[in-house]
Amino acid sequence: MRRQVNLVATLALAAWIPAAYAAQPDPGIDDESARRRTGPVEKRVLPPIDPNAVEPPSPALPRETIPMPDRWRLVDALGVRARWWDPYNQNTLKADRPLWGNWFLNLGFVSDTLYEPRGVPTPVGNQGDFSGGRNDPFSDADQTLFSQTVIGSVSLIEGDTAFRPPDVELRFAPAFVFNRVAVSADRILDIDPRLGPTRKHTFVGLQEAFVDYHIRNVSDRYDFDSLRVGIQPVTLDFRGFLFQDQQLGARIFGNRDNNRWQYNAGWFRRLEKDTNSGLNDVSRRPRKDDVFFANVYRQDFPIPGYTVEAIVAHNRNREGDEKSYYDTNGFLARPASIGGERPSNYNVTYLGFNGDGHFGRFNLTHAVYGAVGSISANPFTSFFRDEPVHIRAWFAAVEPSLDFDWIRIRAQFLYASGDRDPFDRTAGGFDAILENPQFAGADTSYWVRQSVPLVGGGGVALSGRNGLLNSLRSSKDQGQSNFINPGTVLLGGGVDVDVLPELRFSANISHIAFANRAVIETLRNELLHSNSIGWDVSAAAIYRPRFTQNAVVRLSGATLFGGAAFKDLFLVDDDNGRRFYSILLNLIFTY
Repeated sequence: MRRQVNLVATLALAAWIPAAYAAQPDPGIDDESARRRTGPVEKRVLPPIDPNAVEPPSPALPRETIPMPDRWRLVDALGVRARWWDPYNQNTLKADRPLWGNWFLNLGFVSDTLYEPRGVPTPVGNQGDFSGGRNDPFSDADQTLFSQTVIGSVSLIEGDTAFRPPDVELRFAPAFVFNRVAVSADRILDIDPRLGPTRKHTFVGLQEAFVDYHIRNVSDRYDFDSLRVGIQPVTLDFRGFLFQDQQLGARIFGNRDNNRWQYNAGWFRRLEKDTNSGLNDVSRRPRKDDVFFANVYRQDFPIPGYTVEAIVAHNRNREGDEKSYYDTNGFLARPASIGGERPSNYNVTYLGFNGDGHFGRFNLTHAVYGAVGSISANPFTSFFRDEPVHIRAWFAAVEPSLDFDWIRIRAQFLYASGDRDPFDRTAGGFDAILENPQFAGADTSYWVRQSVPLVGGGGVALSGRNGLLNSLRSSKDQGQSNFINPGTVLLGGGVDVDVLPELRFSANISHIAFANRAVIETLRNELLHSNSIGWDVSAAAIYRPRFTQNAVVRLSGATLFGGAAFKDLFLVDDDNGRRFYSILLNLIFTY
């Protein structure tokens, strides 16, 4: 029995010793080798590395990567070849890769072709109409306009623009225009009646010429401060109610808090405009008309999807110290040809609060402005001496809309205060610095698109071209702001229908009226039966064949059904057959 026990113990010990020995780690071999080998293994020590040793030879197979001079040209190695005329794929001319170092070139080209038949109240000139035998104070309303504008732009941009704002940008954008206008009476297009009812005009203007310098980044999300100096675009609010143009100035701008806060502050001195095209005329000295402004935007306030803006702007005009200014057609532009035609200066400060965005599928745009300041002379009372006038005017506009899939239904309301008494010391009519409103159908509507002259009330228009306000200016581009005006009231609605991704139809109807007709009655020396100007009805189609803004075709038609005040002013009735309409065919191609 004892011998059997000793034999079992001996066999168990023999089985345990090799397993325990093999379980010890050996720094000289890997685990897989230890499992394959039996018995004890000697520890191996690697020899030290000789710094003078010759490196092993390179692999016989070639490298699978090719060094490139920069990451922008990786697509060349894949066989992709850029085509200078193709803006949809990588193109050196469109700043997709640098010319040298980190400098990029961006070339732009816009062709804007416009054909516009229209019917506008047209007076008979003082020298008489070229077709005699009539004693009607109004000529035929039919007019036609053809305009071809070509805009080029060259930008040099320095910086790694794929990830952060550019360090420096230099931009130069000239514009060339040819237009032809035909009307139905002499002395409408030019002060000289011998030039007839047709005018052809060409002009080259400079729309942009600035330097943009990136001052600094203030966060790792590229919140920044930048400075831009030169002729540059400026828009002070969402819809172009106050000041939208391309003017000479300096502007500092930037953002904070991941772009939730945005700010602008700047000064602009307005340039003279070419009378017949509206382009900047840099051959003339700038006007004595300065605009100072500061605004701040807050995104996602009070809820995500809505942006609000607070703004203060000051317009300082000193053109009353100069002699009278006539436009290139020989008509008086400054001062306006109303009242005593006395030159005047003015200082006006605008305080505004604006918003734009959506609350779910409910969209809302609003704007509120107050205007305070002073005018050195009142054209209705200051015939021999200056009688300062205090500006107290205000403006409000709102556009709510609701989306139903591919349909948007809009409503719109606008009120610009009017002056109650042109002979007192208060100017209560609201006027902008230079409006270009994207509102109530914009330039597809009749009242916004056309300039309607106040026939028999002076050389002024009720509202300027591409403007809504009944400001009685001599010219929106070359005249001064006028705060002794009848004001404007607009109420209407519209619909936008995206029939196809590339095709949109829009329709709009608005009722337009004077806020107060005292100034109009004074200028025309007649009583009006109503404040109603009439109903503006328009429809438009926008077609983008490539789903982008590179090719856009616009077609619109609008008409004005005159109200009681309009019929009084322009002797409109059902018997004379005079119709007021606006048809727009616009082709825009962009490279």
